[in-house]
Amino acid sequence: MPRSKALSHVDARGRVRMVDVGDKAVTVREAVARGEITMSRGALRQIRAGAVKKGDPLQTARLAGILAAKQTSSLIPLCHPLPLSSIQVELTPIARGYAIESRVRTTAQTGVEMEALTAVAVAALTVYDMVKAVDKTMVIGEIRLMSKTGGRSGTYRRQEGREAGRQKGKEGRQEGRK
Repeated sequence: MPRSKALSHVDARGRVRMVDVGDKAVTVREAVARGEITMSRGALRQIRAGAVKKGDPLQTARLAGILAAKQTSSLIPLCHPLPLSSIQVELTPIARGYAIESRVRTTAQTGVEMEALTAVAVAALTVYDMVKAVDKTMVIGEIRLMSKTGGRSGTYRRQEGREAGRQKGKEGRQEGRK
């Protein structure tokens, strides 16, 4: 039976605290997150035809995701500010909308999972904001960590599709952990 992990952001008395990462090794760390936004055919037609009155929602969302990753520690109270070395945000057309993926890198004492997830969430919210006049029924969802590398806990890679069934009930599959 897996051993339960204590929450690192809670002290022995149950008070919220910021984790001290001062003794952790500085390593190269990377996180990849994904999500999606789905919308009506009319909204998709306008985006793909370049006819959205507010401008290009895809380029604006890409920039918003990059800015959001850089501001994560200002948005999420217990996140450490990190020197980000690379932030990529891509929006790829899918049948009912767009898949959004972010890849964030740093060389630091803690990981960039929250930065990658924040980039995806804000990119999706930006598309929503720019297209809401056409479609208020858009759905943002499936925001998830796909992978992370670096640090003491090693490598994590999300299993999707058939492999996901084996992952259910676990916190995720980690490689490189002893």
